Amino acid sequence: MRQFTPQEQAMLIQRARQQPRIIQRLITDNDVVLNHPLCVPQTGIATWGHYYFCPQHGVRLQWERDSPETHQCPVDKQKFTGEPYHGAWWRMMNGHNCRASYQLGLLWLLTQEARYAQRVRQILLAYARYYPAYEVHGGIPCNGPGKMNIQTLCEANCLLELAKGYDLIRATLTRRQQRFIESRLLRPGAEFLCEHRENQLHNHEVKVNTAIAVLGLLLDDASLVDFAVNGPYGLRWQLQQGLYTEGLWFEGSAHYHFYVLQGYFDWEKFARGTGWSLMAENLYERMLDFPLNLLTPDGTFPFINDAVSGQNTLHHDDIYEFAFKHYRKPAYAAALKRIYQHQSRDNLDAFLYGVDDLPEDVALSSENVVHAPDGGLTLIRQPAHNHALLVKHMPFSGEHDHHDYLAVTLWMKSHAVLPDLGTTGYGADLHRDYYKNSATHNTLSVNLTNAPPARPQTRWIRRTPDNLHLACYVDWYNKPPPLPSFSLTEWDDAAWRDIAFHRHFIIHDGLIFDVARISNPHRQALYWTLHVDGTPNAAYPGRAARLGGPLTRLKNVVCSPLTGTVTRGYDTPAGGFTLWLAGQGTLYEGDGPANPAISDLRYLVNHSDAPHMNIVSCYCLDSQAEIEKLSVRWEEACCEIAYQRCGQQQSLTINV
Repeated sequence: MRQFTPQEQAMLIQRARQQPRIIQRLITDNDVVLNHPLCVPQTGIATWGHYYFCPQHGVRLQWERDSPETHQCPVDKQKFTGEPYHGAWWRMMNGHNCRASYQLGLLWLLTQEARYAQRVRQILLAYARYYPAYEVHGGIPCNGPGKMNIQTLCEANCLLELAKGYDLIRATLTRRQQRFIESRLLRPGAEFLCEHRENQLHNHEVKVNTAIAVLGLLLDDASLVDFAVNGPYGLRWQLQQGLYTEGLWFEGSAHYHFYVLQGYFDWEKFARGTGWSLMAENLYERMLDFPLNLLTPDGTFPFINDAVSGQNTLHHDDIYEFAFKHYRKPAYAAALKRIYQHQSRDNLDAFLYGVDDLPEDVALSSENVVHAPDGGLTLIRQPAHNHALLVKHMPFSGEHDHHDYLAVTLWMKSHAVLPDLGTTGYGADLHRDYYKNSATHNTLSVNLTNAPPARPQTRWIRRTPDNLHLACYVDWYNKPPPLPSFSLTEWDDAAWRDIAFHRHFIIHDGLIFDVARISNPHRQALYWTLHVDGTPNAAYPGRAARLGGPLTRLKNVVCSPLTGTVTRGYDTPAGGFTLWLAGQGTLYEGDGPANPAISDLRYLVNHSDAPHMNIVSCYCLDSQAEIEKLSVRWEEACCEIAYQRCGQQQSLTINV
């Protein structure tokens, strides 16, 4: 057995006697496979789990073991039949089977009850029977094909779970059964993954390499392991090339950052003590450390790029249990302590890989300013009030990018009043048509199209006695070097040509001034978007209007001239929120989908085709000391802001 030494096996059996709940949890979690007739597809019918979403609400459908033909939305109970839902149901059935292969194998290890090994044997033999004849099928953008599933990533994830189960029960199999499983499932699976692993930097290739390497170890095939670990685009290369200096994975979202780490640690659980391990690279620690500095006032990670609801919480006990056992860094124990504020420490990874007792005197760091110039994130916290501002000045991050350069997320009293919406299931229309667009973020859009790849810069971040300043800049004069990662061209190079965008923030005592200047030499249609998670506390005048592009989903839209300064008040879950807007153009206001799309946000979109768009927003986070008056004067690129607060006149001068 590769996963556990004989000493570790004995220790786990002893733990199981002391923690019988882990046995019951494994039984309960695998009920779909353990206590029902085995359901393995005989053809390559399975497609993609991201298709299993309601097209209207963008929420996952309710998966039922005994309902492969009918699928229900949990919001309005509408039922869906046929494709793409039928194939997605089978993808999820494959997932249950493959996970059960591993977890029922653990049950056999811990209890030595033959029925668990027998069920794993049945799963492995069934897939070995059908796998060679599964049809190669694909069609997911930026993804290779699969056999038991529709994409190479899903193929790798399922084969890895099957391999883990095989490793656990191999000793119970006859030599003939071993040859059958290895020759018809494990080796063909490894060869298929080698053939379809892409030469790119991507979370998929980390997972594919992990599966190939594990299969290679189980097949005693060093050439497979070397291909996956040391070859071009292998695990070592991905780790060395895929991190920003601060330790963030290049695809930007916390979800993919931890998804990649899960792949690496799946490998390390097999490679421990061998010459194939990458623990000595000292790069895992950077990946483990950096996200812990990014927790926002609501206790989550920034909801940026392709992040689906729930993926931005700190729930990664699987990663930090394994990491703390190996590195013994207090920060990892502190992360676990935070996780276990919301759940008990009786999970599988704590049982298999955790220390007996976590230290008590540990706490996560809470720096007020986290500035990552290479990774392109700046988080500025005001902990006394649980306010925070996140500015995204991240380089283009491939297919999971949202084209939202210099976008902001703003928290007031721990609630995101100017949120980033993340996205929904990738197969739902809302994903590409709405969430994944420049115009649906708190930033700039040109002609309501998406921004082409760019590399923003931080001009400066500095403190004065009274304020904190952050100045960022991005332009589209020249294309940045190509990213070695596949992506669809979902942007408009011509529309954004020669656009330059400066954004300067001043944070001061419950106020945030957001000063933007956009150079627009070809007089394109500029759209400046802010969306608020709240409802207006007054009716604002305007004539009925419509917007195009992704903003066609907005409803109740009105427009009015913006000729100076306007103020808007909102009722939000965090209380009253006031926003001031100063500029020139046409101001559109309306309601657009939140995430999930069962409620709405309030949009403000200022449109101008002037050669320079100058716009100032002021966010008032302290209801006891709101601004009473505000005026803005521009002189070339110099902005002078005068405002009255609590009866006192104050002023700021910013050179943008």
